[in-house]
Amino acid sequence: MLWLILVILPMVGIVFLVVYLVIREEKTLQNPSSIKTAEQILDERYAKGEITREEYQQKKKDMEKGV
Repeated sequence: MLWLILVILPMVGIVFLVVYLVIREEKTLQNPSSIKTAEQILDERYAKGEITREEYQQKKKDMEKGV
């Protein structure tokens, strides 16, 4: 029983982790348009009313400067 807990379960966990990472990577490669740019995220936050116009403009300037 101790052998199962100390050796086999962690190995099974590692296998599932590798499979998960591979599947996640494939999904990202298949649909790169789902990855949003910083500017798109900023536009969405402004549209939702999460940030004010002044904050939006300042953050947009900062992105253009590369800050």
